[in-house]
Amino acid sequence: MSYRFMRMVLMFDMPSQTADERKVYRQFRKFLISEGFIMHQFSVYSKLLLNDSANKAMINRLKAKNPKKGHITVLTVTEKQFARMVYLNGEKDDRVAISDARIIYLGEAPDAES
Repeated sequence: MSYRFMRMVLMFDMPSQTADERKVYRQFRKFLISEGFIMHQFSVYSKLLLNDSANKAMINRLKAKNPKKGHITVLTVTEKQFARMVYLNGEKDDRVAISDARIIYLGEAPDAES
């Protein structure tokens, strides 16, 4: 695996007591999904990035969509470091591709004969 690829891990804890707070939470979550983040656990998401420039650009987009309430933490690690994650309980999430291949197929693999 290459050190060029990075993984941004975003963790957040937002208030959800009122209808307005729940709406802000849902909007932020939809924004994360639209940006290509994958959920690992409730309020823990990650996104594969090509390089540090993409990392900085994503941080700027997150700052622009900052809901202003709660806690949002971003940690960026190399893909090699991310691949060393240890699962203490539960099963490894196969939806999260850990690879530096240029094309990653999520879901059904395409037919080799096509």
